[in-house]
Amino acid sequence: MRGGQGAAWAPVLQFTNCRILRGGALLREDLWVRGGRVLDPEKLFFEERRVADEQRDCGGCILAPGFIDVQINGGFGVDFSQATEDVGSGVALVARRILSHGVTSFCPTLVTSPPEVYHKVLPQIPVKSGGPHGAGVLGVHLEGPFISREKRGAHPEAHLRSFEANAFQDVLATYGSLDNVRIVTLAPELGRSHEVIRALTALGICVSLGHSVADLGTAEEAVQSGASFITHLFNAMLPFHHRDPGIVGLLTSDQLPPGRRIFYGLIADGTHTNPAALRIAHRAHPQGLVLVTDAVPALGLGNGRHTLGQQEVEVDGLTAYVAGCGVESALEAASLHPARLLGLEKHKGTLDFGADADFVVLDDCLRVRATYISGELVWQAEVAGQ
Repeated sequence: MRGGQGAAWAPVLQFTNCRILRGGALLREDLWVRGGRVLDPEKLFFEERRVADEQRDCGGCILAPGFIDVQINGGFGVDFSQATEDVGSGVALVARRILSHGVTSFCPTLVTSPPEVYHKVLPQIPVKSGGPHGAGVLGVHLEGPFISREKRGAHPEAHLRSFEANAFQDVLATYGSLDNVRIVTLAPELGRSHEVIRALTALGICVSLGHSVADLGTAEEAVQSGASFITHLFNAMLPFHHRDPGIVGLLTSDQLPPGRRIFYGLIADGTHTNPAALRIAHRAHPQGLVLVTDAVPALGLGNGRHTLGQQEVEVDGLTAYVAGCGVESALEAASLHPARLLGLEKHKGTLDFGADADFVVLDDCLRVRATYISGELVWQAEVAGQ
């Protein structure tokens, strides 16, 4: 009965000897958890006159909100864009395996595919809470097929689409039901795109700009229509130019609606984005940075040939690292910022009182030692010598 009437009678857990990421700083405080949520200890002491039922020594580790990956195409041999009879089992496998990476919530991502694939796959990926079975599913990220041919990247050209006369009806005909969809990436320069952006955002779906040759003016108009995210900044878009910075210019644009914040995904692997470019983006707009893996089905399998949607990709060496910002900023970019992007910051991406107790235990080298969802241990690293 997480957060319900039974929560007051649930056992109280106190995590001690730790540094908690809260308010952009690492604080030497204990973390208190009850009923799957972060608890305010003052209320426990002074109103209920209770103490912890169990204490857990964290050995000086960092406790950060669980990571949220809003762009992951699959992993461990599973391709979310493959229309199998049992898509759910593949999603469940990835959900379970990414717990070891500190991910507690994610958006399974489908690359450009024919309509029959969307119609078969999307109903099989419902929104689902996380737990011992795996990370929670926040909704699907549809990357394509309404993107630029010139900037399609690894997306198959044969399945790209543009918006027809009845733009939003064309979207529905392509995807089928949008019930399980959380993010749609599209190219804003496509005709009637602003009509589609307004219709999607009216349904509570986040619209992201990407795989695009849009200039800055077109990108600004898209944000004014409701777009709020940039898919893998710098990649698959026009390069920054001083006369027209393109989509990248949104990071410092003065033409955004009042109070509107733009977020941007970055793949911090040193290959998709040079560390110097990452530093430029972060210094220009630190609060908008959202770290994404953009992981392919080859995640966890090593080198070789693997599928990505309707085609094969060759993997030769996999590296990943964070460069360009401090530990606190990097951790927030993997947790708080994606939660804000999706409007979940009251419950996810934070360890403020009342939030879901989804968190990751990290050592000083930022290696994941344990992962918790709703205050329950769902993954733990093996201790050397055991």
